[in-house]
Amino acid sequence: MSEPKRSKLSSLAQLKNFTVVVADTGDFEAMKKYKPTDATTNPSLILAAAKMPQYKDLIGKALKLAAATGKTLEEQIEEAMDHLVVLFGTEILSLIPGRVSTEVDARLSFNKEASIAKAIKYIKMYEKAGIPKERILIKLASTWEGIQAAKVLEQEHGIHCNLTLLFSLYQAIACAESDVTLISPFVGRILDWHVANTNNKSFEPLKDPGVQSVTKIYNYFKKFNYKTVVMGASFRNIGEIKALAGCDLLTISPKLLEELELSNEPLTEYLTVKNGKASDLEKIEINEAKFRWEMNEDKMANDKLSEGIRNFAADSRKLEKILAETLTEIK
Repeated sequence: MSEPKRSKLSSLAQLKNFTVVVADTGDFEAMKKYKPTDATTNPSLILAAAKMPQYKDLIGKALKLAAATGKTLEEQIEEAMDHLVVLFGTEILSLIPGRVSTEVDARLSFNKEASIAKAIKYIKMYEKAGIPKERILIKLASTWEGIQAAKVLEQEHGIHCNLTLLFSLYQAIACAESDVTLISPFVGRILDWHVANTNNKSFEPLKDPGVQSVTKIYNYFKKFNYKTVVMGASFRNIGEIKALAGCDLLTISPKLLEELELSNEPLTEYLTVKNGKASDLEKIEINEAKFRWEMNEDKMANDKLSEGIRNFAADSRKLEKILAETLTEIK
């Protein structure tokens, strides 16, 4: 039996022919190495990076800017958090040609007005650093309130948004109906839930429930001509990534980027506009009551959205603690 034909190009290079590759990291060195088009961060990634000695200067700069405001200690910590995420984003943008996603505090996930205010603040901070808003995606959780905040930001302020912690077609449709720029449906976390809550403990890539969820969302968007683009996120293995080749964008961790770089198995473009338009999906009407009911009915989506918000909030609190301790030492 003959060996399967290998490509001269790495799997990563092949993937870049079909899909925009985004680095899912706050680590600048990984961006230099893998040369993604875009990058995305979240509180967990910034927390991990903040613990690395090479980013000590960025923390110092954020604290210095916050201290200069003369506000109370609690207000200075919040200012330092805002400066830190923007400083990380600014550094990342010096390394990539595209856009960076900057996440609004998960603790604002159910507060539409506060999310809008925080997003506008970030954009003003970036503009002060000489970075136009076209290079920023404001990242919000895909709660009803987060999606409505994104709608206002997109339509009234021209601020592009990335809706994250997305686990269901109903979340995706609500985003597309609100004309958000981009959504990040999660793959690996859906797999995690099914492994933990069903008798199936492993799945072939094309039968992976996370892969199937993103494929359905992608096909729905292409069939009904939504302008919102789909960025698959949260991968557990490169099989999931390869099974989504052709998706508009994929955001990938440095570990999996390296595995793709070292692999030269030929890739198949599974997701195409043609396949999406040929799908037999039917149009779904969405409103707030429908959204909340369908999320309530979908235990996986409800569980993972709630868990994701809690975990990001917990990591924000850990990061605040690091900043508070450092600020106290400085004083």
